[in-house]
Amino acid sequence: MKKKLLFAFFMLGLFTASAQVTFKPGFRAGVNFSRLTNTDLDTKTDFYVGAIGALKLTRFYTMQPEIGYSRQGAEGNLSYYDSYNGQTYTENVDVRLEYVTFTLINKFTFTDAINFQVGPTFDIGTNVDNAYQGDVDLGVTAGLGYTLPFGLSIEARVKKGLVNVIDTYYYNDGSGYYYEDQSNTNLVFQVGVSYTFDVKGASN
Repeated sequence: MKKKLLFAFFMLGLFTASAQVTFKPGFRAGVNFSRLTNTDLDTKTDFYVGAIGALKLTRFYTMQPEIGYSRQGAEGNLSYYDSYNGQTYTENVDVRLEYVTFTLINKFTFTDAINFQVGPTFDIGTNVDNAYQGDVDLGVTAGLGYTLPFGLSIEARVKKGLVNVIDTYYYNDGSGYYYEDQSNTNLVFQVGVSYTFDVKGASN
């Protein structure tokens, strides 16, 4: 009798879990406010856009793979010291970095409207301008989302790169000297929207 009850509870749990699983494709787009760490460059404003697939596994957890395109970098008027010839230069710098981005977001829903997002990112560089751009960038991203009653979500995220992405002299340490061992990583604040579409026949 106990075995039958345990089996019944097990099957009920499987049925309940499967009934909660849904998949919704969608998109996300917005504005990037990006900079490069260990540089004197200012924040650069650009955009991102991409496709998402929201796989809701439980009421509180959604796994969301994403693929997108992101324009980042930094810009500004910069004075730097060239240690090779002992002279200081000033120039206007616009570092444009472009990536195809792959992100795996883990979304935790606290209420029907508010969710917390965190996950790893893997970006492939597609363009080089005014700097040597590395082939790839690895990083982590985290943020918050607020879903409106009609399904559109407002999102804010911070993405921090972990890889030195450019080989540059666009920085100094305050003393006017140039060092080759600085690590210039991406730091991006994103504000935008996302929207997912109901798939016909999916369970709610």
